[in-house]
Amino acid sequence: MSRKYLLLILAFGILLAVPSVIHDTFFLRIVTEAILWIGLAISWDVLAGYTGYLNFGHGAFFGIGAYTTALLMKLCGWPFFLALPVAGVAAGIVALIAGIPTLRLKGAYFAIATWALSRAIQQVALVMDITGGPDGMRLPSFLHPEFFYYLMLGAVVAIFALYWFLLEKAPFGLKVKAIREDDQSAMSLGLNPTWIKLQAFILSAVPTGILGAIYAYWITYIDPASVLGDLVTDQAVVMAVFGGLGTLIGPAIGAIIIFLFKTYFWAYLSDYQVLYLIILGGVIAASVVFLPNGLWGTVTGYLQTRKALKQEPVSQGKTDKGAQHV
Repeated sequence: MSRKYLLLILAFGILLAVPSVIHDTFFLRIVTEAILWIGLAISWDVLAGYTGYLNFGHGAFFGIGAYTTALLMKLCGWPFFLALPVAGVAAGIVALIAGIPTLRLKGAYFAIATWALSRAIQQVALVMDITGGPDGMRLPSFLHPEFFYYLMLGAVVAIFALYWFLLEKAPFGLKVKAIREDDQSAMSLGLNPTWIKLQAFILSAVPTGILGAIYAYWITYIDPASVLGDLVTDQAVVMAVFGGLGTLIGPAIGAIIIFLFKTYFWAYLSDYQVLYLIILGGVIAASVVFLPNGLWGTVTGYLQTRKALKQEPVSQGKTDKGAQHV
């Protein structure tokens, strides 16, 4: 087993032990939210990093999952675990309907279309009485921090494992990467780029809707600004780009670093809210210029280069000895 997978198993073991070691409710809440952002970052990276399509409406699926859960629990009296999968299905259906026309677009056109979709869904939530309009909705409270911690951890680990299998081990991962590199060449190999991109879009949306459902029940109150606002997508984008696109570990690392910075910023510099958005934009710009492969890609690339340089003299020495022997 490679070193990085051992590190992942070790990290998972540490996270499992957190509630039993640290009994601070506030700290547990912070770690729960950090895990949530890991899930949002890697789910956004499915379409952006592996397929090459920038989705600026990712937060819409998060909000759809949150509102679906709230409506089913509050208006229909459904239990949470029955509403949870429906939230994922609802997000997947919206991705299917929206993806059929938009995934035929490319580059900035697709990015603008997904952003417009997100804004449209937010406006619908603002004007409808059933969603509470701008006042939002309140869900039944269930005040058990450890329950939500383990639920969020289990969901994100399951999402990570699903993505790892589909994108790194299964043929589907090769297909989306082929489309990312050149969809015309992929088409010449017998692939249907639009259908594969649609599958990736749904694969990105369904887990995001599930995370939105868990978040809504955990927070107990949602409104259009909190679950359908641009900040949900913006932070997921920054985390994935900073950590490294086209990987699963990169966005997870980026999510942890950016979330820790966000927590520190809001704790000590909450009077400068506009400055936080400026810093987010600066992080993206700096990452594109100085870390084009992201933090994880830069570090792994550097280590691979060092390893190759260390092996080169040995290989060269063997070649010289072989030449002298001849």
